[in-house]
Amino acid sequence: MKRIDMMDNNALAKLLFPEVTLLPEDMEKKFPARKLPEGACVTRIGPSPTGFVHLGNLYNAIIGERLAHQSQGVFYLRIEDTDNKREVEGAVDTLINAMAYFGVNFDEGATAQGDNGEYGPYRQRQRKDIYHVFAKYLVEQGKAYPCFMTAEELDAIREEQMANKEDPGVYGKYAKCRDMSLDEIKAAIDAGKPWVLRYKADMNDERIVVEDAVRGKIEMPRNFMDFVLLKSDGIPTYHFAHVVDDHLMRSTHVIRGEEWISSLPMHVELFTVLGWQQPIYCHTATLMKIEPDEEDPSKLKKRKLSKRKDPELALAYYQQEGISKDVVWEFLLTVLNSNYEEWRQANPDAPYTDFPYSIEKMSISGALVDMDKLRDIAKDTIGRMDAQTVYENWLGWCEEYNKDFAELLTKYKDRTLAALNVGKSGKKPRKDIENWKQACDFMSFYYDETFKHEDNMDEQADKEVQKQFFAKYLESYDHADDSSAWFDKVRKITEELGFAVKPKDFKKEPEKFKGSIVHITNMLRIALTGRANAPDIHEVSHVLGEDMVRARLSKWA
Repeated sequence: MKRIDMMDNNALAKLLFPEVTLLPEDMEKKFPARKLPEGACVTRIGPSPTGFVHLGNLYNAIIGERLAHQSQGVFYLRIEDTDNKREVEGAVDTLINAMAYFGVNFDEGATAQGDNGEYGPYRQRQRKDIYHVFAKYLVEQGKAYPCFMTAEELDAIREEQMANKEDPGVYGKYAKCRDMSLDEIKAAIDAGKPWVLRYKADMNDERIVVEDAVRGKIEMPRNFMDFVLLKSDGIPTYHFAHVVDDHLMRSTHVIRGEEWISSLPMHVELFTVLGWQQPIYCHTATLMKIEPDEEDPSKLKKRKLSKRKDPELALAYYQQEGISKDVVWEFLLTVLNSNYEEWRQANPDAPYTDFPYSIEKMSISGALVDMDKLRDIAKDTIGRMDAQTVYENWLGWCEEYNKDFAELLTKYKDRTLAALNVGKSGKKPRKDIENWKQACDFMSFYYDETFKHEDNMDEQADKEVQKQFFAKYLESYDHADDSSAWFDKVRKITEELGFAVKPKDFKKEPEKFKGSIVHITNMLRIALTGRANAPDIHEVSHVLGEDMVRARLSKWA
């Protein structure tokens, strides 16, 4: 069979891409090198619009955002929508809204209103004409050809390769269309046969070496596959599109999951044959969790986070639970850099954006997503916020996810701000709030509309004692008392009712007392907050106000 010579390559390029008149150099002029300070990084995230925005998207977004903005560079959003079958309606807006919720700020790229920036379009399906310029160029160079093999033929090849224990794919003798003549190709096209454009690889035993910013040196066999560049609808595969886009958008770093390492030979091949400088690849660790082994529960095992099993993989989970964006950032920074927690201890009041993130300090053994640790970080993070910041963030979440509670926060703003300051003073300030959803429950006792009794008063004392205590308490209650005067009165009533003022006395000789002062104060807590475990009663009373205190206590007297 006759091979296509150089003249045939040009003729083939015109046959396949008759509408393409622009040249690669035209694209270089349209998308020139960026004018940025030396050392500035240009990074991006390139999610697919599948409707499922996951923690890995945010994990890689934070890496890209930090690299770009710490170096006075550019961070942009590109929508990689080449797989039309997986695209979900509204998915782009979902993704953009999720990134906005978590405070990920893009300098340019796709937005809900369209594109923002001079290197667009930023949605790959809109860049078809750009890809075709370089596809035509590769055909002219004898590095690409049309392939007319059907799905059935490809399945047959795959079965033969499996039977022979060969590498799966189109290469060598299995690349049945690579030596078709120009006349044969023209006849197939005239007959209406669909085709894909394949890269024409060289069979070789060479190896490539890539210096990965996260993993160091990666050595692999060079590509020998005739992989697909353009699908039958003219839209590129990820392999071709990302190479063209990252070059023309002038990306300096490509941050993506380690599952893409196996594709590196194809990408290196394309950068090489197109004569472009390869960006720095950063293959990040897979998000993992630890759980008991099913076969031996006494042992723990690591496994990859699963869309089906683990709700915490979806970013929507953090939004719906009201987990603050600041908490998620703090948590992911501890996962990303081993020295973040040490830095946070040394800089308790600094914004997390001051942390000097370093890609060299990333783990390659799997990024552990520990929800217990996240909850601890959440309490610390929200505990550091002032009342006004907590109020604004909480209200913002409620306006989206709990409108009834949002009305309460707006109606009782001053009371809420005072409540958020309860227990904040002293050496060990309380850390009661871990997310905005939980805050609605924990803070509900401050509002009559949501107040309810959760703990049983009868566990503290019998009903007759309850009546005696609340009658005496209300009789002596003076809302103007400071905490010392207030507690003196509580102690006096405790003794009068036959309860131990010192809990250790009751523990030592329980038969002498009806209970201890702990039972007395627990009754107060349950009456005022509905719970035995509650913040300082004197502070709570002054947030509620005298009328509300007397009204709640009178029901028990």
